[in-house]
Amino acid sequence: MAGQIEAKLAELGITLPRPMAPIANYVPYVKTGNLVVVSGQVPAIDGKIAITGKVSWGVSVDKGKEAARLCFINVLVHLKSACDGDLDRVKRVVRLGGFIAGPPEFTQQALVMNGASDLAVAVFGEAGRHARTTIGVPSLPADAAVEVEGMFEIA
Repeated sequence: MAGQIEAKLAELGITLPRPMAPIANYVPYVKTGNLVVVSGQVPAIDGKIAITGKVSWGVSVDKGKEAARLCFINVLVHLKSACDGDLDRVKRVVRLGGFIAGPPEFTQQALVMNGASDLAVAVFGEAGRHARTTIGVPSLPADAAVEVEGMFEIA
């Protein structure tokens, strides 16, 4: 039945925003064969980065999880475009990559990235379970607290 993922998003209270334009020289996604790779997305709302700074230095772990969730919502925006508007074409979330801005002593990046991973599973069910890499970094573009990228198998 078409629209199952859109219905799930509505059930979760999520409305996909307009896509944020790339802030550098890259494309928002690349399709090759049955894979879509979505470029790293920041926690933006209405084209403005909503959560900036470093996790554990002014940004709590919970706020970082919220940032990762927002990033995944923005990943979904570009994934929908890559799927010609039909998220039901997504067969599997293959991999998510997370970049968490924080000081060298911060070690809870995995907890922060769960904001994106938990939403992937909530939206796609078992097909949302994925491989993942989470990396702590000293800074991200435009002072974003988190950035998330994804790879998806589509029909």
